[in-house]
Amino acid sequence: MQLEIIERRAETKSSSLPVLFVHGAWHGAWCWEENFMPYFTERGFDCYAFSMRGHGGSGCEDRFHLSGIDDYVADLAAVVDRLGIDPALVGHSMGGLVVQRYLETHSAPAAVLLASVPPRGAVRFVGRVARMHPLVFLKYLVTQNPRTAVATPELTRDVFFSPDIRPEMLERYFSRIGTESARAALEMMALRFPRAGRVKGTPVLVLGAANDLVFCPAEVQATARAYGVQPQIFDEMAHDMMLEAGWQAVADRMIDWLREMER
Repeated sequence: MQLEIIERRAETKSSSLPVLFVHGAWHGAWCWEENFMPYFTERGFDCYAFSMRGHGGSGCEDRFHLSGIDDYVADLAAVVDRLGIDPALVGHSMGGLVVQRYLETHSAPAAVLLASVPPRGAVRFVGRVARMHPLVFLKYLVTQNPRTAVATPELTRDVFFSPDIRPEMLERYFSRIGTESARAALEMMALRFPRAGRVKGTPVLVLGAANDLVFCPAEVQATARAYGVQPQIFDEMAHDMMLEAGWQAVADRMIDWLREMER
């Protein structure tokens, strides 16, 4: 299977720790390329991002809607093997779940969970969508197509972004939002929870957003408790922390922490 991999090398390397970014549901490697990857490489980190099967520029050999979280974990493992590196992992949203599941059987020098799927899964997000957009939720129940949750620019804004996002930016991001596997969506809700107790030896940083509709601060705090760490919640931010107006503060926190891990 051909997986899209984006690579950005630092011109002046100040870190020996490469970073591999793992996207969330409906996204692809593109979501890291705009802000985080150039910012990290400018600060001396070699950076990589990939698109899971059926996302971004990656193909899918089987029927995409039968792809599950374990398949995405296999994609992550394949990319690490293909690159031949031992990277710090940054997982956003569903990508955070993929990173956590990967770390149950693999190790990494460090892992950042960014607005990640929490220990009890994504079922509360579905409940929030049902309350805000009952007709959208009903359509999802009928079609079992996760795309219904982000089928318009307005829905995409409500789920991922702050209300004041510039219209031209929203349109640009919406044009790149893809579908998601029905099986993966179900597994995030009920069948493939993170199992923090099985993650051994990998330091974890947990970050979240104060205005996140997908995983609220209480859920971010639950993730942090599972790993025995203190989370950091960023004010005035929504779910797509790597694309929101305050992304640089998030990147700086990650970079400072990764440098601490190298000492």
